[in-house]
Amino acid sequence: MLYGDTRPVHAAAVAAAKARGLTVHVFEEGYLRPWWVTYERGGSNGNSRLMEMSVAEMQAALALSDPDAPLPPAHWGDTRQHVFYGALYHFFVLFRNRAYRGFRPHRALAVSQEFRLYLKRLLTMPVLRAERALATWRVRNGGFPYHLVLLQLEHDSSVQSHSPFASMAEFLELTLSAFARGAPPHHHLVVKDHPLEDGRVPARRLMRRIARAHGIADRVHYVRGGKLAQLLSEARSAVTVNSTAGQQVLWRGIPLRCFGRAVYAKPEFVSDQPLPEFFRQARRPDLRAYREFRRYLLETSQVPGGFYSARGRRQLLRQVADMMLSPEDPYDALKSGTAAPRQQLRAVT
Repeated sequence: MLYGDTRPVHAAAVAAAKARGLTVHVFEEGYLRPWWVTYERGGSNGNSRLMEMSVAEMQAALALSDPDAPLPPAHWGDTRQHVFYGALYHFFVLFRNRAYRGFRPHRALAVSQEFRLYLKRLLTMPVLRAERALATWRVRNGGFPYHLVLLQLEHDSSVQSHSPFASMAEFLELTLSAFARGAPPHHHLVVKDHPLEDGRVPARRLMRRIARAHGIADRVHYVRGGKLAQLLSEARSAVTVNSTAGQQVLWRGIPLRCFGRAVYAKPEFVSDQPLPEFFRQARRPDLRAYREFRRYLLETSQVPGGFYSARGRRQLLRQVADMMLSPEDPYDALKSGTAAPRQQLRAVT
């Protein structure tokens, strides 16, 4: 049983399990965050079975399911608990790891370096919050059409293992140069940083340097984290490597271009246009196909609950124990008609 599947220790565990004919159970943060957990077998994200499934196969499997899918929440769940357990984990790694001198971390930065970055971010949080609010206000009240660039954490496994980019700098260079060549001259570009970015990647400085080089410095804006929904409401399109935030984009029917491996990167609703053409006139996604894809996730691998709060874990365990003991994985169970009905979050009016 694994949480994630891309670190070296995961690869060793998966290889050992498969050599012995064992089932590999993989958990991840929900593909539909924040109120769900992902449970799959064999791999997740770019290693998921979803990567090889067509939307037509999913539609056929949904014949007996509930067509009323719940809406995606606009805010993160269990935030305080998430931060607390993250800090606790770093405490043990930083101060209690001396007994495991042979351990080799997957991180490029030492935990002590990460701690200093997080401390700096914590101390400057009031200033950063005010800066973010002002930048968001300027974009929403600027009176110009704009496109969104959704940055990710450079050290995240989705970027390191399932994308063609070695850094966010490469992604920014590709995106801004294409915008300069293809977008109408009155359109603007908004670069939104990841909410948990700790400053190890100087995204704003990189963005400004690249924008100046392409002559679009007055049309490019930077927003440090914050809620994506506030900017999506009026965006013309969005570009990402393979962020799960792409699902928020698609839910709203906004054109999306992604470059990495992602479970939602299906031709029905993710554009494959050349990027300059995409910025010039993006094709809209097939919203009906996307909503069926989303419903398929909710009927299979997306389990209500969470990792970080007692309430979330109780909700998760109500379903996931039986799913793990089932002879079929979540996708085959739906196809064969043996999947347990899902009690998902629903709006009551």
